[in-house]
Amino acid sequence: MNTAIIVAAGSGTRFDSAMPKQFLDLAGKPVLLHSLQAFQSSRLIDEIILVIGKEHFDKVNQILSSQPISKLRAVVAGDKTRSGSVKSGFDAVDPTSVIVCVHDGVRPLVTVDEIDRTIHSAEEFGAACLTAPVVDTIKSVDYGMITGTIDRSTLRRALTPQAFRHYVLKDALEQDGAGENATDECVLAERAGVMVAIVEGSPKNIKITHRDDLIMAEAIINGVTE
Repeated sequence: MNTAIIVAAGSGTRFDSAMPKQFLDLAGKPVLLHSLQAFQSSRLIDEIILVIGKEHFDKVNQILSSQPISKLRAVVAGDKTRSGSVKSGFDAVDPTSVIVCVHDGVRPLVTVDEIDRTIHSAEEFGAACLTAPVVDTIKSVDYGMITGTIDRSTLRRALTPQAFRHYVLKDALEQDGAGENATDECVLAERAGVMVAIVEGSPKNIKITHRDDLIMAEAIINGVTE
């Protein structure tokens, strides 16, 4: 038994849209549905827990009425913080689940291969994070001046899914304090003293944060970018 927690409780204030970005159209269907269908297609995923703002339950029901997700076991209300939302989702996870994946609902271009390889890595190491290379030159700065250049070969961008053995994520969530500055679950695992393995993912696995991201995702789906 493996579980995916899809976190889509954000309000999308940075997107400047009346409609939360997880419900916006991307290539003919909502952004969130792309993510759900990817985990539905993975043979390694047995159940899906969706975390959404309680004010959007009706919208989710509307989407799923025409595009059902058979592995969806529960839809739960999110919290004001990311870690709080993940905790809400984790509480609904089948306790017999071996691996628990956490995925951003607004990363619609995740592939089944990325999901499966991250799960396999978590099975081996206990915790795994899908990552992508940092391609830009990175500078350290202070008071408006460059103070150095960081070796980007040692850096990775954290993507999702991030996968954990059930007890690893359980312990990390229980040890979490306020959690306001925990931007992903690997941060919680790191604080709990867990070594997290990296899994190389695709730079195309982008997070829809701004309007340009939605345009880019559409272009990737339509095959007009490299």
